[in-house]
Amino acid sequence: MSTPTGPAPGLPVRMPRPRQSGRHRRPEPVAAPQGAPTLVLAVPGAPSTAARALADELASMTRSELPGLEATAAFLEGDDAEDGAYPTVGGVVARAAALRHERYELARAAGRDVPEPEGPAAVVVPLLAGPDESLVGRIREAVAGSGATAEVTDVLGPHPLLAEALHVRLSEAGLSRADRARLFTVATAADGIILASVGGQEAVQTAGITGMLLAARLAVPVMAAALDEEGAVSAVAQQLRDAGAAQLALAPYLVGPELPEGLLDAAVKEADCAAAEPLGAYPAIGKLALARYVAVTGIVPQTQESPAS
Repeated sequence: MSTPTGPAPGLPVRMPRPRQSGRHRRPEPVAAPQGAPTLVLAVPGAPSTAARALADELASMTRSELPGLEATAAFLEGDDAEDGAYPTVGGVVARAAALRHERYELARAAGRDVPEPEGPAAVVVPLLAGPDESLVGRIREAVAGSGATAEVTDVLGPHPLLAEALHVRLSEAGLSRADRARLFTVATAADGIILASVGGQEAVQTAGITGMLLAARLAVPVMAAALDEEGAVSAVAQQLRDAGAAQLALAPYLVGPELPEGLLDAAVKEADCAAAEPLGAYPAIGKLALARYVAVTGIVPQTQESPAS
C-alpha cells in the first residue's frame, strides 16, 4: 500500500527513462521560435462556414507539426470586424505585424534585451493545388495593401503528396483500389481519370505533372482538363474513351474553396462519369502548406527517429 511519501516497500518505483545516445536517439522537438512569422492560409473563393472549417483544420495540422506556430485562415473576400468569422488576408497580415511589434515593445519595456524583429511578419500560403494567376494576383494585392512586410509563397503543387491525396479521394468514392498491391478488384474502379483544375492552361499543365504521378499509382491513363474552359472536360473524356477507357472518373485537382459553385456538377454531367471529392483537409495539404512556410523561414520541424532495434 502506498504512503504519503511514496510507494510501499517492495513496490517498483518508475524512474525517468534515460535519453538514448547515438544515431537512434530521439531529437528534441523543434518549436517555432518567439517572433516567428505567422502562417496565413489564404482561402480563395467566397467565404463560407465550410471553407472556414476546412482552413481551420489545415491550420491545426500545421500547428501540430510545428508547436508554437501561429497559423490562421484568411479570406480574399471577408470582413475585418473584431468578431468577424471571415477575416481578410490584408487584415490578418496587418494584425500579425502589429502584434509582433507590440510583443517586441513589451519585452523591451520589461528590460529584456531582445533583437528587433526582422524578415516578414507573415508568410501567406495560397490554398491552391495549382497556379491560378487571377487568384494569386489578388492575394498579392491584398498583402501589398496591408502595409506590412509579408511574403506570398508558391501554390501547393505539383507534388507527389497531391497524387497520394487524389488516389485516396478516388478510393473513398469507390473509383479506384486503395492499393495496387491488393489482389481484389473494385467493381466501380475507373479505367481513365480526368484530372480537373481551374486557373487556365498553366493550371492544366501543372495538374498534368501530378497526373503522371497519379497514373503511375493507379496504372490507368490520367489526363488533365480545365473546369473553367468550355468544352475542355468533354473533349478530354472523349480522348480517353477513344483510347479504350470504358469507365471514367473525374478527380478534382482542387482544395475546394476555389471551386465556383455548380462547376463540378456541370463537368460531371458533361463527361457523363462519376467524381471524387475535392482534396479538402487531407493531411498532405497541411504538410505542403507547412513546407512552403519552412522554405521561407528556414524553421525545420524534426520528426522522431526510429528507436534502436
